[in-house]
Amino acid sequence: MQARTGVLTAALLTASLLLAAPGLAQQRTNSQVQVARQFWLAAIGQEWRPAYRWLTPAARATTSPQQFRHSIRQLRDPVRRFGPVIDLYKLGFRLRETAVPETFVTYSFRTDTLAARPHFQLHVSFQDSAARQVQSFRVVQRTSSP
Repeated sequence: MQARTGVLTAALLTASLLLAAPGLAQQRTNSQVQVARQFWLAAIGQEWRPAYRWLTPAARATTSPQQFRHSIRQLRDPVRRFGPVIDLYKLGFRLRETAVPETFVTYSFRTDTLAARPHFQLHVSFQDSAARQVQSFRVVQRTSSP
C-alpha cells in the first residue's frame, strides 16, 4: 500500500512540475493570429529585433535589418495618435492565381475602431495556413476620398 502511495505521489509531483515549469511541458504552437499580434506589438514598440525574427527566411533575405528598422519607424506617428493597443480587424484567405491561397491577418489600433474604416491597418500575410512566420507585412493607410 505504501509503495502505491509513493508511486502516486511521485506521479503527481512530476505532473505538477511539468505543468508549472515553462519549457518542460510540450510547448503549444502559436496561432497565426497570435504570431501576427506578437509581430505587430514588437514593431509598434519599435523593438525591431524581436519583430524581425518573426519574418520568414525568404523575407529576411529580401529585407535587411536596416531596411526593416526604417520601415517600422513609420509606425511612430500612428502610435502617438492612436496609442499602442491593437485589436484584430480581419483575417482570411486571399485567393490568387497560385494553387495555394494566401493567409492574412490584419490588426487596427483600438482607438481607431470607431471609424467606418480604420485610418491604419496593420497587415501580415503568411505563406499558407500552417505557416507560423510572417511572409510579408505592410501598413495600409486609409486615403481620403475626394
